[in-house]
Amino acid sequence: MTTADTEPADTPTGPEPLPFEELRVPVPGGDLAVLRWTAADPGAPTVLALHGITANGLSWGAVARRLARRATLVAPDLRGRAGSAGLPGPYGIAAHADDAAAVAEALGLRRPVLAGHSMGAFTASLAAVRHPGRFGPLLLVDGGVGFPAPTRLSPDELMTAVIGPAMDRLSMVFPDRAAYRAFWRVHPAFADRWTPEVDAYIQRDLVGEEPELRSSCRLEAVRTDGVGLFDADVLAAVRHLPGPATLLWADRGLMDEPQGLYDEERLARAGLDGTGVTPVRAADTNHYTVLTGEEGAALVADLLLKAAAGATG
Repeated sequence: MTTADTEPADTPTGPEPLPFEELRVPVPGGDLAVLRWTAADPGAPTVLALHGITANGLSWGAVARRLARRATLVAPDLRGRAGSAGLPGPYGIAAHADDAAAVAEALGLRRPVLAGHSMGAFTASLAAVRHPGRFGPLLLVDGGVGFPAPTRLSPDELMTAVIGPAMDRLSMVFPDRAAYRAFWRVHPAFADRWTPEVDAYIQRDLVGEEPELRSSCRLEAVRTDGVGLFDADVLAAVRHLPGPATLLWADRGLMDEPQGLYDEERLARAGLDGTGVTPVRAADTNHYTVLTGEEGAALVADLLLKAAAGATG
């Protein structure tokens, strides 16, 4: 893909995406696409990072740059998305958790820091519980602490409540990459926060040929994973972690609305005392920019390095 394909003419100047290598890791049913930004120092710590429900590994691009090669960052495209779209089911949070453990084993990662954003945070918590001893400290980015589903909602209504307009995008067809870019640029979370890294991340999602481009996310996978976020084992995982974790929560929500997924009151109701989870507020960020924005990515990278330092210490 050329720069012209991925960078709109009116993109504000900013750092270009950091180069990465793409690996193929065997998992049940086929190969998982895994992106890796390698630290210059072979003794540097490693972070295994998991993305959100309709995202891909490049959502961690700004964090990779902020790590400044002080740590190796490994970010798979989860089953049913982007480079791993061809992988069949079963889908679900447990399947992704086991895939994360398979990636750590295949790449010889020794107790990497495990991070996850949104759905990836729930996956990280469950992976730590299902595979104790495989991972080091956890960083949960605006996810991982859930609440029981309202019993009055059907599965489809539940999905709308979880990811809303994102479900509509999965069935849309776009004539070219510029149209897909235009679709995202009016999203309230990104409207005035567009960067070359965000552009590369959203363009990785596209599959097909012009004039029939569409999201790579498999609808079956997204539906299964979304409903799975309310599974009892997934909700309980954060209370049974084998080690310490940090929950970095954004001030604002998925559409940049003032009410985010978490706030002080919701976290108090969640009853995290005694779980080993330390909440940290990410001021002036929303659900997306806590990972992709300059301030959010810098904070995520700082917490990852501190977690790695604490583990080795």
